[in-house]
Amino acid sequence: MMTNNFRSMPTKMWCYFRLVYMPMSYLYGKRFVAPISPLILQLREELHTQPYNEINWKRVRHLCAKEDLYFPHLLIQDLVWDSIYIFTEPFLARWPFNKLRKKALEITMKHIHYEDENSRYIDIACVEKVLCMLVCWVEDPYGDYFKKHLPRLPDYIWIGEDYIRCRTFGSQLWDTSLGLEALLACKLTDEIGPTLMKGHDYLNKSQVRDNPSGDFRSMYRHICRGSWTFSDRDQGWQVSDCTAEGLKCCLLLSVMPPEIVGGKIEPERLYDAINVLLSLQSKNGGISAWEPAGTSKWLELLNPSELLEDVFIEQQYVECTASAVDALVLFKKLHPGHRKQEIENFNKKGCTVL
Repeated sequence: MMTNNFRSMPTKMWCYFRLVYMPMSYLYGKRFVAPISPLILQLREELHTQPYNEINWKRVRHLCAKEDLYFPHLLIQDLVWDSIYIFTEPFLARWPFNKLRKKALEITMKHIHYEDENSRYIDIACVEKVLCMLVCWVEDPYGDYFKKHLPRLPDYIWIGEDYIRCRTFGSQLWDTSLGLEALLACKLTDEIGPTLMKGHDYLNKSQVRDNPSGDFRSMYRHICRGSWTFSDRDQGWQVSDCTAEGLKCCLLLSVMPPEIVGGKIEPERLYDAINVLLSLQSKNGGISAWEPAGTSKWLELLNPSELLEDVFIEQQYVECTASAVDALVLFKKLHPGHRKQEIENFNKKGCTVL
């Protein structure tokens, strides 16, 4: 509900961070409490160090096990959070200010549905997936939004020898591209032709073909057409180094006999990948992972997580920069006429950072 010029607004956050806190904020705003069942009572007894009904929640707002306290909060940050809680909550729970919260919840739900639909209900990661699914259940346990979440649960399930695990959404594209690069370096094309063709086919089918639906800028999404994700095409979230490695594989395979590795990917789709990579370079030459970096570093001081550091805003990464420069150097050799000056500037600035 804030304007884009407000520097500390949630849309300036790192995509993982804001997309996890988005459904959490909805559940808090709704004051959702699940029906108390015997299982919940057992979990309360197991997880807490004192009887649940005796916990003074205001006093334990900042309690964190020392083993998990990786990023201790500054006193001023705790004062800010406590002040917001103490002085704003009484107003937001009463008319007419509760109308403001109702409007905020409607906007939040709109963004949750948008993220669900554009990731084919996989969402950006396992934590957000289950939270968004819970939010849809809270909204309507018999609704289509919740039902569409259920078929994508197996994407996160790993059945081990002893029990079922919840894992990340997969690393299929990342594993395939690096595996293909290793195989190509072996110079054993005649022996591994079928493997190269299957891998090439997977890269071809996994490239994202369209940007997020509708006015994606107003939903705080970046371009993704032409990119590759960490897992597969359905998930839809562009990643710079995955795009770079996928592009590099396609370029390497494009100079090999098509009867061995399959047909080339159309140049226009390679150009789309270049467009994504160019858009992710910061002014100093570094490459971010998911979305363009550039938000003020001081916002990291507002990181509410005690478990993780440097997760509040998008960062630049050496590995992403190296992958992108490597891919664009190869692209320039094979397609010297496409955006020549932009690519030269990109590589020069990237190498300076490296």
